[in-house]
Amino acid sequence: MSKPAAPDKGMVWLLCDMSLVTIMTVLVKLGGADYPAVQMVFIRSLVGLVSVLPLAWRHRHALRQTQQWGRHAFRVFCNTAALNANFAALTALPLALANAIGFMRPLVVLALATFMLGERSGPWRWIGAAIGFAGVMVMVAPGEVAWNAGILAALAAVLFGSLATVQTRALKDENTTVLMVFYTVGLTIFSAIPAAFAWQPVAPSSWPLLLGIGVIAQVAQYCYLRAYQSTPANVLAPLGYLSIVLASFAGFFAFGEVPAWTTIFGIVIILFALALTARLDRRYPAKDVSNNGSDI
Repeated sequence: MSKPAAPDKGMVWLLCDMSLVTIMTVLVKLGGADYPAVQMVFIRSLVGLVSVLPLAWRHRHALRQTQQWGRHAFRVFCNTAALNANFAALTALPLALANAIGFMRPLVVLALATFMLGERSGPWRWIGAAIGFAGVMVMVAPGEVAWNAGILAALAAVLFGSLATVQTRALKDENTTVLMVFYTVGLTIFSAIPAAFAWQPVAPSSWPLLLGIGVIAQVAQYCYLRAYQSTPANVLAPLGYLSIVLASFAGFFAFGEVPAWTTIFGIVIILFALALTARLDRRYPAKDVSNNGSDI
């Protein structure tokens, strides 16, 4: 009987991913005033494609031998749909409300991992995720908002992003380079046409920033894949709430945004939820009964 992978390893990879994504968000905010979001996404994916080509050639045998083309394609489709839906939500909704809806994802990942992969989640993981979500709601305090296309887009981003996460976990035995190649090629193809219609000329001084976004995004994608390949999705899901804490610190140090008392209180709640989940996970470990070959 093989020994299950230690969850700490996947958590470290996910923390690296969230830290890099936070840095990338700062760069995107600096350059977003001059260029359309879809153009930045395309440049990001194009840089990733160039950077991953040497790895693709080195692992060309693994690319030819993959037997899960359908699952790869569905994962890339979900990632693309989630990214586009997220941009639509950020355009139509207040940023706080869009982020609040986005942090429903850990709860959705827990549910999908249970029903689609058979991963067993102890009640403490559900409790930890719920407490973390409560902390997010305290921070953003969205209030009551009438239903509109922006809210539907934000919910679609949560659904498709969660599906992509679960598919990554289902492909945990696949070569990481294969996953990166499928993601990068697919994202480049799907974003090329809309980027062409919205394209704005790029000033020479802007290229370092735009290329930096692409490089950081690609490294973050690698960390993300390693996280969900090494650790069950239901273990990593509650840790996802920590990204809003990182974003709060980035806003303070990069743009001088002083967090409100609700933000600080929400961070305390999130850290409590993470500590509680980690402590109970060590005391009452749940078995990973994921089925890598399960159909959707």
